[in-house]
Amino acid sequence: MARKTVQPEDGVLVVQNLTKRYNSLLVLDNISLAITEGKTTVIIGPSGCGKTVFMKHLIALERPSEGSVYFKGQQIDDLDERRLAPIRTKYGFCFQMGALFDSLTVYENVTFPVRQHYKITDYKTLDELVKQKLALVGMDGFQNYHPASLSGGQKKRVALARAIALNPEIILYDEPTTGLDPITSDIINELILKLQKELAVTSIVVTHDMRSAYKVGDRIIMLHKGRVIADGDADYIRNHPNDIVQQFIHGRVGEAELAALRLGGTRFETQFTPEDFE
Repeated sequence: MARKTVQPEDGVLVVQNLTKRYNSLLVLDNISLAITEGKTTVIIGPSGCGKTVFMKHLIALERPSEGSVYFKGQQIDDLDERRLAPIRTKYGFCFQMGALFDSLTVYENVTFPVRQHYKITDYKTLDELVKQKLALVGMDGFQNYHPASLSGGQKKRVALARAIALNPEIILYDEPTTGLDPITSDIINELILKLQKELAVTSIVVTHDMRSAYKVGDRIIMLHKGRVIADGDADYIRNHPNDIVQQFIHGRVGEAELAALRLGGTRFETQFTPEDFE
């Protein structure tokens, strides 16, 4: 795939020649792309390909080894935490497992980012904000519940309400359907579509779930070994000629992996039992 040349003004989020190393481990390898405002971009790829690391660079939770990251034309990867703080209020982040605070109520979880950035004096307005955000995800009425009393899908929906508490321009979703049954996963997909439409946000979704990727993605980008190997809409990805892309989207084990799994010589004469270690 030919490398793209992008400029800071080409999208709401732009990365130029983004490279990330951890000592000798190369995780992101010279990625350049622009994220279109108001659209949903899905990042797919096998475990360890750099998806979550890439997303963390978009909000400057990680800093590049080389290259640059831009938000609305402003370079952000070189900003200190003080200057990043007001920019980060433009983002909402929905973590993989929800990451709700167990000791806080639903109300307190949703208001957490508001309290972190603003001094609260008008509690009536705060109550209305919580009611509005929870209503958007179908969870109004759960304000006084604690996360332990919620199902997995309900926790994800509360996490979404918290992610939109500050009226973000961009929402980042890290594996939003992980651990959910197919019906609950589709509820989350519908909410991603709903929030994009009703709030006019830019969404970036990291996922292994191809059903979700096809449903919510205006654009799907596949990473492999830290590089972009496919970039297009759902039909483009479905029909991509690259064998690695086809193996991933159809969940097929590669021939090399099958050969390793089928190797002989793995049967041992001695089988241990738990009592052997007592």
